[in-house]
Amino acid sequence: MRLYRHLGSDDRPAYAAQMADGTFRRVEGAPFGDLSVTDQAVRPGRLLAPITPPNILCIGLNYRRHAEETKAPLPEYPVMFMKSTGAIQNPGDPILIPRHLRSERVDYECELAIVIGRRCKNAPRERALDYVLGYTCANDVSARDWQIKWGGSQWCRGKTFDTFCPIGPCIVTRDDIPDPAGLRIRTTVSGEILQDWNTSDMIFDVATLIAFLSGSTTLLPGTVILTGTPHGVGMAREPRRWLRPGDIVSIEIEKIGALINPVAEEPA
Repeated sequence: MRLYRHLGSDDRPAYAAQMADGTFRRVEGAPFGDLSVTDQAVRPGRLLAPITPPNILCIGLNYRRHAEETKAPLPEYPVMFMKSTGAIQNPGDPILIPRHLRSERVDYECELAIVIGRRCKNAPRERALDYVLGYTCANDVSARDWQIKWGGSQWCRGKTFDTFCPIGPCIVTRDDIPDPAGLRIRTTVSGEILQDWNTSDMIFDVATLIAFLSGSTTLLPGTVILTGTPHGVGMAREPRRWLRPGDIVSIEIEKIGALINPVAEEPA
């Protein structure tokens, strides 16, 4: 099932399910409760981020080729950091280049995002996928100057500015993606393909990440987990490729679709 969150005719957030023929039906209930698809046809309004998460957990250095391009050793355990929930951005809305805490090195990172579907703690790896509602596209936008130079030796400052976590365009439920390994994933910036790889290159797969992150820790329904990015990021290219106002960023993942956001400057 493909679930889109949008502004309904009453300007309130609502969910719509896309059918096999491309049409949409109104959804009753919530993704974490008794959700049902009605027979009522709808035309989705402006798309919203498909979930408002209670937490955003992120994994760094989780693709072998990306670790190689950054000259980092392969991690023994998943490298975890967090983004503020205020970083969430809707499909189609702009990624804002910070100007108050100024950055000149804003980078893109295409990522497969997991949406946790029910309360989860100490999930065994062999049953970890049972806790997944579905998957969506994410862009782990990163201000590399704040991440590396001015962030106090941790990554959160450079990765959690407003608009730095676009997600969407929809949630594809796990029955349609029973195995999230082997999905093509890529980033296109203003028509140029800059990342183009496969989730099979993950060092720690989805089930391993859920088992690790839920260890002695409760993952609430709606928690979003970003699973890392493949090689081709802007800071590792020659010449380096930073996002610029006027760029259009497209994150595409096989079986999910394309998450597209323009780039603009933070208003004064």
